[in-house]
Amino acid sequence: MNKYPMIIKVTEWNGKLVAVDSQSNDVTDMVSYSTRKKAVTNGTALFKADENSKLKQVPLEEYDRASNVPVANEPVDVPDEQAEVMNFISNSYSLKPESLVMKELKWKYLIRSAVRGRNIMMTGPAGCGKTMAAKSLVNSLDRPDFYFNLGATQDPRATLIGNTHFDSEKGTYFSEALFVKAIQTPNAVILLDELTRAHPDAWNILMTVLDQGQRYLRLDEAQGQATIEVAEGVTFIATANIGNEYTATRTLDKALMDRFIVVEMDLLNDAEEKGLLQYMFPNVDEAELGKVAEIAHLTRVEALSENGRFSSGVSTRTSVEIAGLLYDGFSLEESAEVCIYPQYSADGGADSERTFVKQLVQKYVGEEGDGNLFNDVEDEDSSDNVRV
Repeated sequence: MNKYPMIIKVTEWNGKLVAVDSQSNDVTDMVSYSTRKKAVTNGTALFKADENSKLKQVPLEEYDRASNVPVANEPVDVPDEQAEVMNFISNSYSLKPESLVMKELKWKYLIRSAVRGRNIMMTGPAGCGKTMAAKSLVNSLDRPDFYFNLGATQDPRATLIGNTHFDSEKGTYFSEALFVKAIQTPNAVILLDELTRAHPDAWNILMTVLDQGQRYLRLDEAQGQATIEVAEGVTFIATANIGNEYTATRTLDKALMDRFIVVEMDLLNDAEEKGLLQYMFPNVDEAELGKVAEIAHLTRVEALSENGRFSSGVSTRTSVEIAGLLYDGFSLEESAEVCIYPQYSADGGADSERTFVKQLVQKYVGEEGDGNLFNDVEDEDSSDNVRV
């Protein structure tokens, strides 16, 4: 006999959408396929107050609380024993923040690599969530962390080793960089952002630091100079844009690449992107967010096609910015004007990238209806409330 009130979570399992209540009972037969599909697409749980009530969509956290699942992003201590490590890795998906769209396998691989002290490189297109994924991993592990944007570094030696200074009282003296402190911090997670934009001098300095057989930083190239050992348990996470379409980036040295395990971030499809935007901006009209996701998806498909008319697609970062503009009262057309069009070249006039992207956007810019971009609180009798 079913117990009410009931909280239901829908997950994909072997190609099927399975509904399970907070007591781990399979209630798939009680929930229509369309309702299960909508819950998965929107990233929500389902709530049923009693036997005669309709199902309502509720935040997924409600299911987690009802089933005593650890809350996402809640830090936990990284265990030492093998059995505990395996259990930690197996259950680590609950630590992934809902705002990060990432396949369970890749998230678990990230967690496992960090726990085992591997150097991790996150690759993927600009704006796809590499840095967000890296920072989410850091937050989940509850370990000391340090952040270095190597793409913004003009003097790699000053950033990674330190500087020599002169003082009228002290004379000449050397001050160590924060990076030196970071690598001496046991179990630290060190994020090296924009590695492909770093100066090759930075790569040379990092070679011995990242090598599992060496793991030291040489303060000076002169013979006999001191070296700094990398502390036990230190993990390095780098982000990189790999491809000819990125200006100011450099092709990474093969020897440097070999010091990392590579995790490639997936491009979101339109359904995943819409779900992310709905999670981040729940009060913005669902249909408008769907248009944003579809426009972004189509530009990416076109950019990847053999004779594509776009050199690059609209990034998830740009989609989020557009959704934020919709939330602040901008129309979709206005948002595209300031966020999308400037990213595409106007060279070529009628045959330019900008002309084509404008034509694409215009297909989604129709009548504004009542002009209201915001959803009211869901009505009790709305079509989303499906009777079991």
